[in-house]
Amino acid sequence: MTSSLALFFLQAGADAGFFNLIVNYFNQGGPWMWPVLVTFILGLAIFLERIITLNLADINTRKFVVNVQNALQEGGIPAAQELCAKTRGPVASVFQAGLTRADEGIDAAEQAITTYGSIEMSFLERGLVWLSLFIVISPLLGFLGTVVGMIEAFDAIESAGDISPSLVASGIKIALLTTAAGLISGVILQVGYNYCVSKIDRIINEMEESSITLIDSIVLFKEGRPIIADADNESSANN
Repeated sequence: MTSSLALFFLQAGADAGFFNLIVNYFNQGGPWMWPVLVTFILGLAIFLERIITLNLADINTRKFVVNVQNALQEGGIPAAQELCAKTRGPVASVFQAGLTRADEGIDAAEQAITTYGSIEMSFLERGLVWLSLFIVISPLLGFLGTVVGMIEAFDAIESAGDISPSLVASGIKIALLTTAAGLISGVILQVGYNYCVSKIDRIINEMEESSITLIDSIVLFKEGRPIIADADNESSANN
């Protein structure tokens, strides 16, 4: 379905000047199209920035946890800390915070993980408040343009003292175009917002689950027990 839509728009752009058609409709929509466009551009910029940030924060968490366990088992806490320092993403930052406080006890490590986990969560969610604001504002600006267009239509009727399609067509067209622009902008930004939220939720879940594994590993390390069985080490090495 997505490929069919893409082919449709490409064909429309080639045959009928789709881009020029959009520009023409934008100009016919009047001055209220500009606030809608500005909110859409700002929201889209925030979405793209979040996508880049979240993709950089997203790592193979399962593989990273195994590597940290191996480093902890073979080289102790300093080796695990060094591995975390070389790895990007919130999971590595939370692990490093917990390992830094591991010598003070399990409770201190858990507290550090919880604190830094909250900080990393706020970092991942940064900007989403503004994106949600633009999702709400964009359709409202479109509806405001609708009201202005209808006022213009009724002003034309009042001035002419007669109801004629040619008199009200301009105002109604402005009303419909601004409404369509606001709704399209809101829908696109809403899809982007939901994608970011779903990706953040997945990263946070992985961070919480892996943090539990780290605490268990620290406990095993302090007790002098093996963190990963030999079979698991061989399996992870092969992968």
